[in-house]
Amino acid sequence: MKRRQLLPLAASAAAALLLAAPLASHAAGEVKIALIASKTGPLEAYAKQTLTGFQMGLEYATGGTMTVAGKKLVVIEKDDQGKPDVGKAQLAAAYADDKVDLAVGPTASPVALAMLPVAEEYKKILLVEPAVADSITGEKWNKYIFRTGRNSSQDAISNAVALDKDGHVVATLAQDNAFGRDGVKAFKAAIRKGKFVHEEFVPPTTTDFTAVFQRLVDKMKDQPGRKFVWVIWAGGNSPFSKFAELELQKRYGIEMATGGNILPAMVAYKQYPGMEGALYYYFGIPKNPVNEWLVANHYSKFKSPPDFFTAGGMSAAIAVVSALKKTGGDASTNKLIAAMEGMSFETPKGTMTFRKEDHQAMQDMYHFRIKDDPAFAWGVPELVREIKASEMQVPILNKR
Repeated sequence: MKRRQLLPLAASAAAALLLAAPLASHAAGEVKIALIASKTGPLEAYAKQTLTGFQMGLEYATGGTMTVAGKKLVVIEKDDQGKPDVGKAQLAAAYADDKVDLAVGPTASPVALAMLPVAEEYKKILLVEPAVADSITGEKWNKYIFRTGRNSSQDAISNAVALDKDGHVVATLAQDNAFGRDGVKAFKAAIRKGKFVHEEFVPPTTTDFTAVFQRLVDKMKDQPGRKFVWVIWAGGNSPFSKFAELELQKRYGIEMATGGNILPAMVAYKQYPGMEGALYYYFGIPKNPVNEWLVANHYSKFKSPPDFFTAGGMSAAIAVVSALKKTGGDASTNKLIAAMEGMSFETPKGTMTFRKEDHQAMQDMYHFRIKDDPAFAWGVPELVREIKASEMQVPILNKR
């Protein structure tokens, strides 16, 4: 009787093994990537661009096959909602439950900082794109963290090229979060010739900037020299229109300055023709085959140009594919780290190289001057000059 009971069990087990074999083989032929972004929340527009750019980057880098060394690239998208606790949980679930080989994201710096220890705990790579705070590849960094996005120091040093001159007086207005505070800290450190006089930090949800600008006016109006307020802002509720409404340049000689942004945000830049700064990407500036492909294909698919974070998403995807090509499709963490440290790869903004010491991508930036061109809904950033990565002494801020 026992023998008769065991035979069906053995047959069932054998059948299960036969069914499992193709599944295991299929899994072995995949590289699973978690793409975590703020698909909902105040940075939703940024996240959507990253998602689009990442998919286009995979298409470009794999020649449309979506495979590397015979392995299929499987992307699992997750929404961190712009919340650090959610981002942390989503990354842990990606590593533990989805069994991804590596992760890419997130959009916001506070979310990224919450996610860094998770990558270290699971000993899996987190390729940060586009979160900016210096501390991500600085004091909070671990060896599993790489970043294609620019960091606060790269933003600050490149903007100092435009603003840091003898006789210039500079103040800052930034969001009171890791993105804003790290940005101001780096910018102040980059100001060598001009005079830094004041900083203002406000919640990202701020909508009334009247009191903020009054404090800035009080600190700057009697200062001799050319005066600038450098603004660091991400998401909606930006202070740009309020600055123009208060006519601070006309009344007090205080000029607006800022870095790049997505095209909808740069509609406000039309109010500031001649405004200078430095940016990470604008579709009309880089001249290289990767950007030409991105611009042409984005226009073809979406009837619009690629935006700020589209280029970043594409750069992250190209980095992933480049690393996998070097490893022959091996997505094990140690192999990927060895391949990526010091790796150079071509992106829509030219060559990027992961610095060995902190895994930050060294990259060129662009000094721009805004033109009010009636052919465009936004203020057009015209290139003043390309700031080469080799020109920027980006500090190594990690302690490991």
